[in-house]
Order: sequence, then C-alpha cells, then structure tokens
Amino acid sequence: MRRPDLLYQLYERRLLAGLDPDRIPRHVGVILDGNRRWARAVGTPPVHGHRRGADKITELLAWSDAVGVEVVTLWMLSTDNLKRDPAEVADLLDIIATAVERLARTGRWSLRVVGSLDLLPAPVAGRLRAAQAHAENVPGMQVNVAVGYGGRDEITNAVRSLLHERSKAGETLDSVAEALTVDDIADHLYTKGQPDPDLVIRTSGEQRLGGFLLWQSVHSEYYFCEAYWPDFRRVDFLRALRDYAQRERRLGR
Repeated sequence: MRRPDLLYQLYERRLLAGLDPDRIPRHVGVILDGNRRWARAVGTPPVHGHRRGADKITELLAWSDAVGVEVVTLWMLSTDNLKRDPAEVADLLDIIATAVERLARTGRWSLRVVGSLDLLPAPVAGRLRAAQAHAENVPGMQVNVAVGYGGRDEITNAVRSLLHERSKAGETLDSVAEALTVDDIADHLYTKGQPDPDLVIRTSGEQRLGGFLLWQSVHSEYYFCEAYWPDFRRVDFLRALRDYAQRERRLGR
C-alpha cells in the first residue's frame, strides 16, 4: 500500500508545482454530488455517505485556501433534495448543520449561508444562522454554504427583494422597470459583493449544473469529475485547477 500512496504524493507535488499562481481561480463553486451512490456502492445506508461527504469538506477548503482561492461555494442541499424521503432529509439536514457548525468553530474561514432557509425546519435554520453569525467576520477565504438552494429561486428572490426595496423608496413599478440593470439584480443575489465563480466542479460523473449559480456562472469554466464526492481527492482538485489554467477564457468576447 505504501508505494501507491507515495506515487500519489509525488504526482500531487508535480501538479502543485506546475500551477501558475496567476491562473488560480478566485472563486470555485463545487457541487458535492454522489454521496448516496457512494454509500450504495459500499453497501451502507445513504446517511453513511452523507456523513463521509461532510467529513470531506474541511479537506477541500484547506486545499483551496493553500493555493490562494478567495471564495468557495459549496452546494450541499438543493430545493429538490428537500422532496426526498423525510427521514433521509432529516438526517441530512442534521449532518449539514453539524458540519457548518464545525466549520464555524475552526475560526479559519468566513461563512455565509445561502439559500431559502425559510424552507428548512426552524431549528435547522436557526443553527445555520447562528454558525454564520459566529464566523461571518473571520478574515480570509470566504465560504458560501448553499443549503435549500436553487438557482431559479435565488434569481426570483433577488428580483423580489429589489422590488420591495424600490417600493419602500417610493418608486413606481414602471420607473423600476425602465431603469433596471443587470447590476441591480446582481446586488440582490446571495453572493452579492463577491466575484462570480471562475470554476465550477461537479463530482460523481454527472455533466449538468442542475441550477447551481445560474446567474453567476454565465462565464464560468466547468470541470466534471468521475469520483463520487466522498472519494474526491486532492489530486482530483489539483487536476481541476490545472485544467482550468490551460483553458483560454474569452468571457463572451
């Protein structure tokens, strides 16, 4: 077993040494996919896969921080996921809340919880808000935790928030419609004030976004990894960064 481990370490060092500091993505979005299929493959219940997936998060954040990534957005639970078996959803929500609380206690990264928390059970939403409050002003890398998140919901909520804000300021619907800009909507997204994701990684071999950061990812580069999320390794992360650095980014031009 030692020789394969040594070879992986040497390969990781080679990948790391080959990264151009000027080509590191500022914002990396990660769709943490494959927990249930991983659990099925090893013959255990879904909750085991969710726990293993949660344990992987701190590793990913440490890898990201070490190479100079400024923002990481983790999609941990979609609005569609809330429609699964209630017992599984309850277990998953507790695992997520525990993981976010653990991240907050490290004091290493600034946390922002994004998503429709009103769709979650009140105790879970309260735990997530408390974790954010504990760590939202920590200096350093920003970590967005997307829970109860859907891209369409985010855009809808942004427009609704904008309209409420302008209405309170005494503006009419016609005047808002006449002057509305892309930046106006962007300023009401969950990720307001942050750079858009340069790189979006999805694990488990699925090659679709599923509604992740719909507005923000218009110019993102995508990297699809075959590994299930619990099996995602540092070498997989470094390969994604290498692939990103080798692409010619035209940003629509």
